[in-house]
Amino acid sequence: MRHWLIANTKAGGGDRGADFWAPRLERAGITPLRVRDLAGENWDKDLEAGDIVLVAGGDGSVNRAARACLERGAILGILPSGTANDFARNLNLPEAPDALCRVMARARVERVDVGWLDDQLFLNVVHIGLGTLPTTQASTRLKRWLGRFSYAAMLPQLRRLGLMRGFTASIETDNQRSEERWLSLAIASGSFFGGGTRVPGASPRNGKLTLVAVRPRPWWQLLRTFLVTRLSGKTPADDDSVLQVNTAACRIQMTSRRRVTADGDLLGKVSELQARIDKDALRVITGS
Repeated sequence: MRHWLIANTKAGGGDRGADFWAPRLERAGITPLRVRDLAGENWDKDLEAGDIVLVAGGDGSVNRAARACLERGAILGILPSGTANDFARNLNLPEAPDALCRVMARARVERVDVGWLDDQLFLNVVHIGLGTLPTTQASTRLKRWLGRFSYAAMLPQLRRLGLMRGFTASIETDNQRSEERWLSLAIASGSFFGGGTRVPGASPRNGKLTLVAVRPRPWWQLLRTFLVTRLSGKTPADDDSVLQVNTAACRIQMTSRRRVTADGDLLGKVSELQARIDKDALRVITGS
């Protein structure tokens, strides 16, 4: 078993790269340490089964390292160093750097699920529709409070722009099919997205995707739904604006091409996609 430190020098503010983590990991007893830059060529080709890959970066870096670990049979350890760090929130990791390095040295390993969008791995959430829109018009304070749901506060303006009509799509899951107009579709593998916004009912340990589909409704009703969900961690029982389904796989067909993002990265526009869960696929170091 070998330890690798894979650092993304562009993650976050750039101040938690290899120079930050390497001495702390060595003090925790992790030595020797193979240090590589995430952008370097072919570092993943040298991985062996059972190696421990400690990735210092955000969710994009974790996504790339996770795929390498899956392909090589390695174990993933996360040193959160990005802006959102959503997948790391699933693992009960301590925030203090020295304590985190001791957790990495202890190396308590468990298996978690990963999602696949066709051949694209995702660890957090796939978005279609309104959830892919940038929310730069919302205030910084509102973004921190509502996370990626901050677009709800702009619903009156979106209505004036003609974006509240949504789009027509059929959704097929394990045991049901729905075809209607949707404002936004989200497919979650992990429990968090957007810098700590919790997806109600989602978990990377239950062998299920959580599909959350939002119907076009008056802006005030949608805002109420998002606020209640944010505060209580679950959607209101008396609200028909949201369809939520737990499923091992889903297929979405749209009447027009729509923009799709996965873990915050733009994948382009598609009219059809299929997502599935790969249960217990990824070995990770946890703080539990």
